[in-house]
Amino acid sequence: MAKRATKVFISYSYADADRPWIRAFVEALRLRGARVWFDESEVKPGEPLAKPMEKGIRGSDVIVAIVTPASMEHPWVFFELGVAMASGKRFVVIVPQGFDPDLLPAPLRRRRVMVQGTPEESAEELLTGSPVLQAT
Repeated sequence: MAKRATKVFISYSYADADRPWIRAFVEALRLRGARVWFDESEVKPGEPLAKPMEKGIRGSDVIVAIVTPASMEHPWVFFELGVAMASGKRFVVIVPQGFDPDLLPAPLRRRRVMVQGTPEESAEELLTGSPVLQAT
């Protein structure tokens, strides 16, 4: 029997300058068999975001929040985080290297966060639960 594809919802701030990394991360997840909800491929320009996002969160197995210092300044991120946490689903926070975890809201500080690596490493860690170890 074939394994069911993991459904992943990606949450991020439009203010983040690292969209190329986010797009590459989404592609790396898809190459590993995940079904990814990513606004750029799920919502047409000009369409409202709230309903498609809520549907995407409800239909996902894993909600991923890509959090940066810039994203912490935008209330929309907190809306998505609240919906995601209330869903009771697996919720993973990815932060950039050197990010101060004290900047995260208290409920997020009580979770193991992932530190952003390459898109491929991060996709592998998300789907397997194990960090990719680099050869030295």
